[in-house]
Amino acid sequence: MEQQAVWAVAIFLITYGFIIAEKIHRTIVAMAGAVLVVAFGIVSQEEAVHAIDFNTLGLLTGMMIIVHITSETGIFRYLAVKSAKIAKADPVRILVALNLITAIASAFLDNVTTVLLMVPVTFSIVRQLKLPVMPFLISEIISSNIGGTATMIGDPPNIMIGSRVEELGGFIAFIDNLALISAAILIVTLVIFAFMYRKQIQTTEDLKQNMMKMDERLEIGDKKLLIKALSVLGLTIAGFFLHQALHIESATVALAGAFLLLLLTGEHKLEHSLAKVEWTTIFFFVGLFVLVSGLEFTGVIEDLARAAIELTGGEIAPTAILILWLSAIASAFIDNIPFVATMIPLIQEMGALGVDDLEPLWWSLALGACLGGNGTLIGASANVIVAGLSAKEGHPISFLQYLKVGFPLMLLSIVVATAYVYLRYLA
Repeated sequence: MEQQAVWAVAIFLITYGFIIAEKIHRTIVAMAGAVLVVAFGIVSQEEAVHAIDFNTLGLLTGMMIIVHITSETGIFRYLAVKSAKIAKADPVRILVALNLITAIASAFLDNVTTVLLMVPVTFSIVRQLKLPVMPFLISEIISSNIGGTATMIGDPPNIMIGSRVEELGGFIAFIDNLALISAAILIVTLVIFAFMYRKQIQTTEDLKQNMMKMDERLEIGDKKLLIKALSVLGLTIAGFFLHQALHIESATVALAGAFLLLLLTGEHKLEHSLAKVEWTTIFFFVGLFVLVSGLEFTGVIEDLARAAIELTGGEIAPTAILILWLSAIASAFIDNIPFVATMIPLIQEMGALGVDDLEPLWWSLALGACLGGNGTLIGASANVIVAGLSAKEGHPISFLQYLKVGFPLMLLSIVVATAYVYLRYLA
């Protein structure tokens, strides 16, 4: 097992190095790494298949189909013009407005769905005003993950913790414990974005005036399709709110919505809609899930988490802070789902060994895993989705380009979260 663990770590690090170097497309690299994990016998093919999170892939595929058909109605262009006019066509105000919408929507939808909806809006606005798109996309990635931290349904780590730790109290408890700190981090982050990008996102008065003169109602091209698409989108969103109560996975909700919409619009939409699915992004996730499973099956992730907890001697204050930072750093570089899956039984085991108050540890884990996803371009699902959509529009986001912005802001958010955890639970 030790030799297998060495191979798993080596393959992971080499694959990650190639992803950072960006000499070969990241989907090819991730899938090649996944094949090596199976070929070296680190995991069997059956175990590799089980490691793939089909709930995530189904959710992505379903929402991509719904968003594509909805985009054909012109609704995103309508929203682009409307929001820009409300902001008086000022680029900095538009940046803040789009990020606020992204964060709030990410709290009550999953953040993947939110960025799928927001990216087309963003591209419409920047083209009208001839602005660089990167400041908008990078900031929206970060805002979506911050917003997703605020509720139990906003980000996968919170869903996992909320569903497996009943004593925390469910949906309302997550809002009570995480919404305030998420809002504070969002405000700090938006102030930094406005200051950082104010000179980079400038446009001319003529383009502003042209934007203000536009009639957003003219952007709606097919009203019948719009009614069908928005009705199905509304039903799908309602399904996301109710899926836990109904015991239906979010992927089932998304795929049901997608194929209901295809049923309503006719089979002539089928092939075109399936062709618009970001299959390179889907297979990138497949590769990552299998790659990380190598670390999980050989016990590398569990050993790392267990050793870190043993360092603190089981005392609540240092353990909570350590979990917060360990979760953040780990979630920046590996998928936070298997990490959180490993941490949950370890924290529960501490309770069995006599640690009385586990609540600070759970909220530290939630904050670290969700906010840590902002650290790198592959730290969270929303990051990868935006990168894929942007590349398809001819504006690829490089790993290092994102890292320069995302990682320092992630560290800042964890510093703020550390102060919050200490003052609320430990002082």
